[in-house]
Amino acid sequence: MDELQNRHASRSRDRSIGRRPSRVLTGLLVMALAPASLAVAQQKGHVPAATAAAIYDGAGRRDPFVSLAMMGSDPRSEGRGRYQGLAGVLVSEAVVKGIVLSQGVLVALVQAPDKRTYIVRPNDRLLDGSIRAVTPEAVVFVQQVNDPLSLVKQREIRKPLRVEESK
Repeated sequence: MDELQNRHASRSRDRSIGRRPSRVLTGLLVMALAPASLAVAQQKGHVPAATAAAIYDGAGRRDPFVSLAMMGSDPRSEGRGRYQGLAGVLVSEAVVKGIVLSQGVLVALVQAPDKRTYIVRPNDRLLDGSIRAVTPEAVVFVQQVNDPLSLVKQREIRKPLRVEESK
């Protein structure tokens, strides 16, 4: 009886070994021909062409392809609307247009990307920072660094009134 079982086991082993190369070859053949057959089907109009930007309709659920690590941590993220006025302007977007002396205090004229000009004083808040100081030559901003891997949490940015041209 043992001899019969051994013979049967060796036959089934031989059969499975013999099938493996054909299965591998079939899989490789299918993978090689799939892009070509898809292109032919798209040309004939049987398969719709992929759009440049896919739209996800989750019916109230979150998009599984959006990273949860970045979600909701940045007020500048695209899904949210910005604040109105100076509080909605990034430090990198602010352009210094002028510096004036008003009631004994230096104030600066800062232009936002929407071409609106704001009068700013030290300690005024922006979307990602604040104004540290206004000097006769420049405005000094403190920008909050929103990078979890960075050891620096704030950086000081000096924006001069006039940009000096190099000769």
